[in-house]
Amino acid sequence: MSTALQRRQAVAALLAPRRDTIVVTGLGAATYDVAAAGDHDRNFYLWGAMGGTAALGLGLALAQPQTPVLVVTGDGDMFMGLGSFAAIAQQAPGNLSLVVLDNGLYGETGGQETPSAGRADLAALARRCGTAEVVTVATMAEVENLARQLHRVGTAPRVAILKIAAGGDDRVIPIREGAYNKSRLRVALGLSAD
Repeated sequence: MSTALQRRQAVAALLAPRRDTIVVTGLGAATYDVAAAGDHDRNFYLWGAMGGTAALGLGLALAQPQTPVLVVTGDGDMFMGLGSFAAIAQQAPGNLSLVVLDNGLYGETGGQETPSAGRADLAALARRCGTAEVVTVATMAEVENLARQLHRVGTAPRVAILKIAAGGDDRVIPIREGAYNKSRLRVALGLSAD
């Protein structure tokens, strides 16, 4: 029996204390997990932009500095966008939290191993880029403790690497229309739809 976290359960626990947090999801399983926890006007589902999720979350955090922004994505997405770690550390928005669901696999492209299945360590990479608040999470108690921190504006960005079990749950597919997704989030933030 695996001791790794069950992704759907972990993501639901991370979102449980949510109030006004913007949640940006990476393509595939991260989106399905967030949608399974409940659709929300402040969810921004990023379809088909592998490697860009953390950068988009950073942009939203900089544009909405009083609002917590939580990025939930997979290890495959982060390995394709490693430069985001450096940009996040450089800009250092205290309202940004980045959660990487790390199962060591590119789940959306056939289950090939990511570098974290070998010697690469995403937490160490984030630290080396200059992010001070970096944790690796492997138990539900740690997930619940982390969840209490993610939905607030702090003084520095946070990065959490969640060690999750391989395999997935049924797909819960939310809205896929990009323009509608963008407009819905803008309206939820009190902005014009366009």
